[in-house]
Amino acid sequence: MRIGVPKEPQEGQTLVAATPDTVAKLMALGYEVVVESGAGALASYPDALYEQAGATVANAAEVWQCDIVTAMDTPGSAYLDQLRPGAMFIARMAPGRHGDVVDYFTAHQVTALAMDAVPRISRAQSLDVLSSMANVGGYRAIIEAANVFGRLFTGQVTAAGKVPPATVYVIGAGVAGLAAIGTANSMGAVVRSTDLRPEVAEQVESMGAEFVPIPVASEESADGYAKEMTADQADAALRLYTEQVGEADIVVTTANIPGRTSPILVTAEAVARMKPGSVIVDMAAANGGNCELTVPGKRVVTDNGVTILGYTDLAGRLPAQASQLYGQNIVNFFKLVTPNKDGQPVLDMDDEVVRGMTVAKDGEKLWPPPPVTVSAAPLAPAPAGPSEEELARQRAEEEQAALKAKRWRTIGLTVAVVLGIALVLATPPSMMTFYIVLALAIVVGFYVITAVTHSLHTPLMSETNAISGIILVGALLQVGSSNTVVTVLAFAAIVVASINIFGGFLVTHRMLGMFRKEGE
Repeated sequence: MRIGVPKEPQEGQTLVAATPDTVAKLMALGYEVVVESGAGALASYPDALYEQAGATVANAAEVWQCDIVTAMDTPGSAYLDQLRPGAMFIARMAPGRHGDVVDYFTAHQVTALAMDAVPRISRAQSLDVLSSMANVGGYRAIIEAANVFGRLFTGQVTAAGKVPPATVYVIGAGVAGLAAIGTANSMGAVVRSTDLRPEVAEQVESMGAEFVPIPVASEESADGYAKEMTADQADAALRLYTEQVGEADIVVTTANIPGRTSPILVTAEAVARMKPGSVIVDMAAANGGNCELTVPGKRVVTDNGVTILGYTDLAGRLPAQASQLYGQNIVNFFKLVTPNKDGQPVLDMDDEVVRGMTVAKDGEKLWPPPPVTVSAAPLAPAPAGPSEEELARQRAEEEQAALKAKRWRTIGLTVAVVLGIALVLATPPSMMTFYIVLALAIVVGFYVITAVTHSLHTPLMSETNAISGIILVGALLQVGSSNTVVTVLAFAAIVVASINIFGGFLVTHRMLGMFRKEGE
């Protein structure tokens, strides 16, 4: 079958549904790809790159007559009327808010799949357009805020004085929120974040931010989003938001639930408490906004000098990367429905991913889909622990083993002391200076080695080789001494130093082998 990629007709849309890279991947699945001339121009993908990837560059009429048409967003009827009956159309549709679009596809016998209706389950993550765009949007939100903020994000200490870091508060720790947190933290800001789900605290902290919990937290619903809060929960959350927003220099809101109007999280009262020059980036502006004063698509400056960015095209401000991610989501969808890689899609309505995305098929309206329950895999039952009698027996055995080891250590130390005293008494007084140096070396070496962390012992082996080499040279010079004691000690030093040298080289060689690639 032929997949058509049209130029997006919406004004200001910079993205394209396929890139040269994803075109090649679609062709590897057996499809032919036709791209409208100029479709990728605003994303820095000229027609020549599509042709090099194997696609056919054609006019709009030929693209819209393909067996399958994939786009970023659903255009108006002037474009949809060009689809032939029985064709397949794939794009973002927001079917929960645009029932007329679903009715159109049903009436015109068009199979329609909404890329923004992918179920929130693990198996469908690679198709999740909302997550892909949210990831790019969260990054861009911080960039836009930094541009408007006009001050340093990171703190600095200079000869002229100290500059404090910016304080960023992110509401919502989903994909967009975590992307914003990571970007702000990498720029040196002090970042805090709040989410209705207390279980995401670990994710927030792993990104370098402080998690600020809501006193009365919510739970995750069956569709993967946070459950709707009760009145008490909403009041507690609103008080927390107002408090944190008043302390922040930059606020990023991300509470955007598909198919529903975004909840108000930042009131006009909270904005009034913010310092002049502060910035709010409302990532939910397309669905009404999380800030009471947000104007979708606009930049607003309040009377107290707070800038509110209601941009609805944050992902579109990074068109090359965003188009690549969207295109890869499309590729992953076709991998799912083209098991034979023969260019023939098979829509299995028993597959919960495919069923969840399909809004119309063969003249039948299939929206809304049956609910998909998101649940974690049940934990394996914990193995039964040992009984009290077994624990008591284990403790007794451990105590006996420890006592035995202590006894042997005492015997060994006693033997070493006796041998040392005997050795001192058997050697001439002129050797006492050497024994003192030996004793001090042992003490210093013991404290130096024991103070080094175990993870560094292997790298230190190479240095030990050099030290042992010096010992070996000295022992070789003394092994021919007329004094029997000196000869015995020199021979022992030769044996021990040799073991240390060759063993050290062996361990070092194995350590270096861990960093070599196969075949080198």
